[in-house]
Amino acid sequence: MDVREFFELSAGKWFSQKTSQHLTLKQSEHGKSDLIIEILPTDNPQAVQLCQQVGIDPSSIWGGIKYTWKGTISWDPQPQTAANQNGESIAIAVADAPEAKTGKLFYAPKLSSPGMAASTPRSVKYTLGDDDALTLVTEQEDVSKEERVWFESNNVRLRTTIVTQPSGDSMASFYSEIRMGGGG
Repeated sequence: MDVREFFELSAGKWFSQKTSQHLTLKQSEHGKSDLIIEILPTDNPQAVQLCQQVGIDPSSIWGGIKYTWKGTISWDPQPQTAANQNGESIAIAVADAPEAKTGKLFYAPKLSSPGMAASTPRSVKYTLGDDDALTLVTEQEDVSKEERVWFESNNVRLRTTIVTQPSGDSMASFYSEIRMGGGG
């Protein structure tokens, strides 16, 4: 499997459940959302615009993905206090070499959740392992993040994320995602 096949397998509508634990604060959060992942062709205006923003020739990408989410999140010890979490983002993948299982993923969030502002495009290193799990690593001055995404079956996708801040504060998350309406 290559990254293109991974994202093609990800396309569709998913029901996602998330559990996170803020390890330093000893606080947890729980969320659920509907997640829609769409494949973007290389000539998609949003993909071309993102290429221009990050200085990449659009012909060097295979296309991209657009993902949209609508959900809620709540925090312990007050689970009755839930907040809406909605947004969308697009991403393009650039392999290190043809047929490579490593490369960079550039993404541009367009967040619409309260208190969250859209940010400039960012890059993430990706590696697709021999086990067909995709690992995404983000290293920035304000945060380090490692996310691992894999398929338990064509209709069940799992994710783990560990976010660490320079202060040592960290958060671990687990997501289970079920494809809605079957498929694959």
